[in-house]
Amino acid sequence: MEEEQEEKMTGKEKLKAALNHEEAPVLFDLGGLNTTGMHCIVMEKLREFYGLEKKPVTIIEPSQMLGHMDADLADCLGVETELVWGSRNCYGFKGEDQYKEWRTPWGQVVLVPEEFRTTVDAKGDTLIYACGDLDYSAAGRMPRGGVYFDNEDRAPAYDEDNYDINDNLEEFQVFAEGEIDWLKKQVGQLRDASHVITCFGPGTTGGGTCLADHSMIAGPMLREPKGIRRLEDFYMATAADPEIIQEIFEKETEIGIQNLKKMHDAIGDSIDVLHICGTDLGTQKSLFYSKSTIQEVWAPYWKKINDWVHENTGWKTFKHCCGSIAPIIDVLIDSGFDILNPVQWTADNMDRNMLKENFGSRLVFWGGGVDTQHLLPEGTPEQVYGQARECLRIFSKNGGYVFNTIHNIVPGVPVENVDALARAVRDHNRG
Repeated sequence: MEEEQEEKMTGKEKLKAALNHEEAPVLFDLGGLNTTGMHCIVMEKLREFYGLEKKPVTIIEPSQMLGHMDADLADCLGVETELVWGSRNCYGFKGEDQYKEWRTPWGQVVLVPEEFRTTVDAKGDTLIYACGDLDYSAAGRMPRGGVYFDNEDRAPAYDEDNYDINDNLEEFQVFAEGEIDWLKKQVGQLRDASHVITCFGPGTTGGGTCLADHSMIAGPMLREPKGIRRLEDFYMATAADPEIIQEIFEKETEIGIQNLKKMHDAIGDSIDVLHICGTDLGTQKSLFYSKSTIQEVWAPYWKKINDWVHENTGWKTFKHCCGSIAPIIDVLIDSGFDILNPVQWTADNMDRNMLKENFGSRLVFWGGGVDTQHLLPEGTPEQVYGQARECLRIFSKNGGYVFNTIHNIVPGVPVENVDALARAVRDHNRG
């Protein structure tokens, strides 16, 4: 009977059951968002493992070198999410239909946007440029032997006596019609209406709502960033000049809501889940900021954004937040988020059973399916399968769960271990 239920339930129906906290087969997401994806190295090897067509992986998020989850691979894994992504990426250049081949430093040929431009410096590091503009200093650096791009600090040091708030608002713009047209085009090309449709929100494309995502503070999408751009300056400003941060957030939120309205006017409720914000508030051991700071500086603006979404759309809002964050999960719930990712139960004070018992009836956990830092790259397929089944047992009780790893799958993960995750979800859903 349970196997029949699994066969009959669509991805959308599984998500609905999770949101309603009804025990049911679990939705499997991999590649649905920029924090639930897979590095292109692993993706190419996984395609080979399943005997799929040999072709270059398309890069949809260049800083992390995340690959696009094509339909054939999704079918092999049992993934039932599809991604709608923004016209521009974190480096400010278009990532629409025009792609070219690029040979990575490790020798893999991938597809990257036409405006993706790199150089190699004397140390052998690969440099990438905001908007593909080589006339300005590099926005990101992939160290020799590395597999990701790290942001470069390019802005002058923060001068509180000569600060212009507009310097920290330069990247937040109301979407042009071309950007909205791109979203409409993607929605028109969705392959399966029964799948859960996920979407990068304005905050991942320079349209507001990110509210100090650490990967965006440096301004990697800007040719010449200015303002409070260095992480250490931003951390200090939240304590020394919180009113400045709040003013940035206020103006950013206004722009973000304008963009959310433009998105909904164009594509309606054709998407199910919207990534609002990826600001990490926790380390492996504790919080980056005090709970009171998060309540005062961030929470009012999260609530304003979430309230607009819930009052005007059928979308569900998705918050990514790594680390040891148990003390502020109530704040995230009170701010209106429907979904929390990546559920990093491997951090301190993040016991799985505690998380489920204390918060599992009030929001959906999206992630937490396996220890991505240690067991997934280092364990056997049997160990990975066993841990995934245990996570499914804990988190799926009484609904409220979507299966995904704790953040993205990184190079060095054996493809057999990724396959073990897919088998764990299938077997769990069969009962």
